[in-house]
Amino acid sequence: MNDIVQIIPIWAFWWVWMAAALLLAIIEIMLPGFLFLGFAIGAALVGIMLVFAPMALGLPLLLVIFAVLSLVAWAVLRRIFRLKDGQVRRVHGDVNKG
Repeated sequence: MNDIVQIIPIWAFWWVWMAAALLLAIIEIMLPGFLFLGFAIGAALVGIMLVFAPMALGLPLLLVIFAVLSLVAWAVLRRIFRLKDGQVRRVHGDVNKG
C-alpha cells in the first residue's frame, strides 16, 4: 500500500508559538524594559490564531503576522505605561534604603 504521509512544518503548530511566547516572556523578566514583552504578546497572539483558525500558512507569512502583531502590542504597551507629557521620572534617594 502506498500511503501518503503529510509532513507538517514545525512553525505551523500552535504550541511552538506559545513556547516561543513563554521563552520571550522569561527573557523579559530577566531583562526588563518592555522590549521582549511585545514580542511575547505577538507570539502568543499568533499561537491563539493558529488554535482557533488552523491554516496552512508558510513561514514568511506567519513571520509577517508575528511582526505586525508584535508592533501593535508594543505600541499599546507604550501607550498604557508611558509617562504623561512633560513628566520625567526622577529618583531622589536610594531605593534600597528602608
